[in-house]
Amino acid sequence: MLQTTPGSRSQTHGKFIWCELMTPDTAAAGRFYSSVVGWKVKDASMPGMPYFLFEMEEGDNCPGIGGMMNFPPELEGKIPPNWTGYVAVDDVDRTAKEFAENGGRVQREPEDIPGIGRFAVVVDPHGAVLCIMTPIPPENPPQELAPEAAGNVGWRELYAGDGKEAFDFYSRMFGWTLDHDFDMGPMGVYHIFAHNGRPLGGMMTKPDSVPVPCWAYYFNVEAIDAAIGRVTVGGGKVANGPMEVPGGSWIVNCIDPQGAYFSLVAPKK
Repeated sequence: MLQTTPGSRSQTHGKFIWCELMTPDTAAAGRFYSSVVGWKVKDASMPGMPYFLFEMEEGDNCPGIGGMMNFPPELEGKIPPNWTGYVAVDDVDRTAKEFAENGGRVQREPEDIPGIGRFAVVVDPHGAVLCIMTPIPPENPPQELAPEAAGNVGWRELYAGDGKEAFDFYSRMFGWTLDHDFDMGPMGVYHIFAHNGRPLGGMMTKPDSVPVPCWAYYFNVEAIDAAIGRVTVGGGKVANGPMEVPGGSWIVNCIDPQGAYFSLVAPKK
């Protein structure tokens, strides 16, 4: 495992490294996202744990975008289908403790995934859930997709209980920095945060229409209207949009056929 001296952090600490779908029907969800985003679904199950990878190419060493699993028995019926992000940290146990000491909590205590790394499920002070992980570096790491590449996670968004408090909290936990603030008028301030100087996403105080604080994830597609067509044909629903955002990109917020919230972003309509 990576270790750091007190007060120091590696360049990977605070980097989003994975996105995971928990769903009641992996077969149906796999078909839906393959059509909408263009992912290939690869079986990566371990004994007693069915698991599937989302990749943009086929092969043994392709860069993975995320994974998919069925609800574990202890969570079935207790939470809705959802996407959850994983953030790399230098020491999972230490970061989990820091979450708890700074007003958050640990929802699932740190544990090892053989051959993959050590992870924990943590909750920020307002209730938004993330996974943290100290990964085991692979012997032959695949080349990472470019941030803007089709199929990659292009943006992350936090609907927080309080946007400014949330930014301050995550800045302490992960070392994220403020790229800039964007004034959305009646909707408040959108805090765009960065890791090692590269913007990763934004945070805002959640609107009343969002029932609880949560993280949301945007997947890159080539054109938003065509992607919306694939969403509706596949049985998904558009919850909001499409709309153009600063910088010229187009976004849409959707619900997949199993009920998981996700978003799409494209450079053109």
